[in-house]
Amino acid sequence: MANDRVEAVERALTLLDCFSEQRRSLTLAELAEQTGFYKSTILRLMKSLEMFGYIQRDSKGLFSLGSAIRRLSHACDAENSLEPLIRPVLVALRDASNESASFYVRAGAQRICLYRENAQREMRHHLDEGIRLPLGQGAAGRILRAYSEELAEDEVIRQQGWARSQGERSAEVGAVAVPLFSRSGQFLGTLALSGLITRFGEEQCQQWITLLRQEARKLASQIV
Repeated sequence: MANDRVEAVERALTLLDCFSEQRRSLTLAELAEQTGFYKSTILRLMKSLEMFGYIQRDSKGLFSLGSAIRRLSHACDAENSLEPLIRPVLVALRDASNESASFYVRAGAQRICLYRENAQREMRHHLDEGIRLPLGQGAAGRILRAYSEELAEDEVIRQQGWARSQGERSAEVGAVAVPLFSRSGQFLGTLALSGLITRFGEEQCQQWITLLRQEARKLASQIV
């Protein structure tokens, strides 16, 4: 029934339908032309979609689909899932470092631990796959924010290509993280290593960052 419909939801979905394989990024003017919506209306709707990770906007003002769309796509189509590629890498990272390895994606103001291989040692940083954590805390969260929002305060992270945290979300935990891109340069999420803060000193973190970046480059060459 018409009375059961929500106009704002329908408008938001109309905006999402504007994107395609051929049109991955759109300007505000292009969205207005395609939908016939006022630009002010589009900006309000896009802000809500961005908050929940369905849309991202770069420093030039271009809109593109966010990580939440990718997460739902993976849930619907197992054949296109990144898991067969990322899972072996997490196992390799875990075994090489003897620390916990994770792959996170952004979901609005949170991050989701999509895939995880917990360390096999007794004293470890243990998390379950699917857990949601704050976006603004931890190395993985800072990577996700830096590469999806491009805020000026995250410029250092984008320049160096990694992030490190010491006791931010949990006083006992240290972590390092790097961005993961596809072969075409699309930002997919972040690879991270985490463990007891006493094992994440400066020298050790630099070693893990090098390891993470090597694995991220290998993965990128396999993901279209």
